[in-house]
Amino acid sequence: MLHVSELEASYGQSQVLFDIGFEVGAGEVVTILGRNGMGKSTTIKSVMGIVRPRAGKIRFRDEPIHGLPSYQIANLGIGLVPEGRQVFPNLTVRENLVATARTDLADGRESADWNLEAVLHIFPELEPRLDAMGSVISGGEQQMTAIGRALMTNPRLLILDEATEGLAPLVRSKIWQCLRQIKARGLSILIVDQNLADLVELADRHYVIQKGRVVWSGTSDRLQDDSQVREQYLGV
Repeated sequence: MLHVSELEASYGQSQVLFDIGFEVGAGEVVTILGRNGMGKSTTIKSVMGIVRPRAGKIRFRDEPIHGLPSYQIANLGIGLVPEGRQVFPNLTVRENLVATARTDLADGRESADWNLEAVLHIFPELEPRLDAMGSVISGGEQQMTAIGRALMTNPRLLILDEATEGLAPLVRSKIWQCLRQIKARGLSILIVDQNLADLVELADRHYVIQKGRVVWSGTSDRLQDDSQVREQYLGV
């Protein structure tokens, strides 16, 4: 599905990523883990074309996408839930959800899996808030809206950057529950988040980044068994 190899990225003269490599298979949930400032979000931005890689290869469904503008990458079937949610404050929840909706799929699928009804099925809390402005809904409702908006593009790969950052425990629990439902529907997911306990239950595989390099990769079982990796690179 997604294959990244030898990825390097910089901000000006300051190099942030060094030889990053990872992959996400069809139907897999994969995480990128690491302490703050290690390059996780830059990796996501490089995949999405928001940061232009200085070197390396990024392939999505066997097609090279490195160097493409972000809108073309999104149109190929990658949905992004960005850090900070970035819900449009002057649009209603309904307008946020439908603003980027896609039904004219150009990747061989006969029909769209995600529409407003499907999003409200996994996020029923949004239904009574459909006419509320994005500026007045809660942080949890904003995150649900951001996830729903990405799903309405009918992606083949959903990327979440800091999926539950700043949310109350009950809301975080709801988000993880909904992500499990999304996984059960066969959608590939790539997640950056700090909540390791929830991630090891949800994800199939993990990549740990330290100072812009992948220093460890493996399954949830291996990560749970490797206390040295958790303590040294994740602080848990």
